[in-house]
Amino acid sequence: MSQALYGPDGFFVAGAGPAGHFRTSVHASPAFAAALLRLVAEVDSALGHPSRLDVVDVGAGRGELLLALHRLLASEDAVGLAVGVSGEPTHSGRSGLIPAWAGSPETLTPTTAVRQSPGERSSITARSLAERVRFTAVELAPRPDDLPEEIHWTAEIPGEITGVLLATEWLDNVPLDVALHTTGGWRYVLVEPESGVETIGGPVDPADLDWLTTWWPGPASPRGADRAVTGGSTSTDATGGSESGLRAARPAQGSILTARSRPGCPETPQRDQPNPHSNRAEIGRPRDEAWAHAVGRISRGLAVAVDYGHLRDGRPVDGTLTGYRGGRQVPPVPDGSSDVTAHVAMDSVASAGAAVARCAYSLVSQAEALRALGADGGRPPLSLAGTDPVGYVRALAAASAVAELTDPAGLGGHWWLRQPVGIADVVQSSPTSSERR
Repeated sequence: MSQALYGPDGFFVAGAGPAGHFRTSVHASPAFAAALLRLVAEVDSALGHPSRLDVVDVGAGRGELLLALHRLLASEDAVGLAVGVSGEPTHSGRSGLIPAWAGSPETLTPTTAVRQSPGERSSITARSLAERVRFTAVELAPRPDDLPEEIHWTAEIPGEITGVLLATEWLDNVPLDVALHTTGGWRYVLVEPESGVETIGGPVDPADLDWLTTWWPGPASPRGADRAVTGGSTSTDATGGSESGLRAARPAQGSILTARSRPGCPETPQRDQPNPHSNRAEIGRPRDEAWAHAVGRISRGLAVAVDYGHLRDGRPVDGTLTGYRGGRQVPPVPDGSSDVTAHVAMDSVASAGAAVARCAYSLVSQAEALRALGADGGRPPLSLAGTDPVGYVRALAAASAVAELTDPAGLGGHWWLRQPVGIADVVQSSPTSSERR
């Protein structure tokens, strides 16, 4: 998986990049970047407006998210819309994006903000952030030629971050191993890279076994897995599975996808569905370590991971490993020609990050996170159509875009993991007790 994704000719290193094969929230709508800009402004306020505010995007693709944020900061009108100071406070559906409110964190001097016009507050915020923000893209692919020089490009997460670290659909592509539960215990699943044919390997090592024991409950009764161990290995043909839980590759679904996590597709797990009889598991320990390392690079600020995933009590039946290429779900053959991805054990990752930060995390859906940032997808008031028809159409389009991002049956079902470091969580979204630690 590592070689297929990040080798010299790997999927994320060579070619057009992920945007040419599937769509994420970053690609779906500028409203996503607008909401994140408000989050950046709120972290900036919590940090006391430092002389340099870092915004680091891990797994940056071709820099699309940072480019969108850079453009928002370059436009005072866009900044006003993004951070909620483009007009008088109204129903949040006016823009479908983010409403203004008095004393909001993006107002640099809250005690005097009420005496300033919205346009004046927007200009102050735009100048302040634009002058102090340092954008850094972390990606193994070569730097795109057309990326503004204000966006720095590196293959390693920088240290001493003061600001925001963003990881949008990064953890799902951190390489991991797959294990099969047999009567003799957990064993690694081996794969032939060119064909995707699977065989049984040796017992998992102690570190992976400890992770599985803690985070991935074993099946109540292995489904004939003991028979698969006889002779040391087994395999299946390219069209079906076996009682052992092995397969050549997860069958392609044949439907064009606009996002890797569109509900209703087999790759999307149900959060409340237990898996007492599953005999495959995706060992998330490398992702825990990757997230812990990322959090550890922050001096003060907030780390945010946006991804599709699951919790311990609802691990997906038979795992989620799959592939994507050219807008379609395909078998997860690790030959470098397609994306190979698996959903994230979000609670395990969150626990690893919290241990490093020594601070509570919050874990909510994207719908809840964006609404807490003011993006509710509400329709603009009909009266606007009479006074500003063009503005009404634009606002309606913006509301529609936000509705897609917050649809709990779609992109809104993604998890947002927020890990503060040295500050309080800047977004109050009232997660349930099981989602905050």
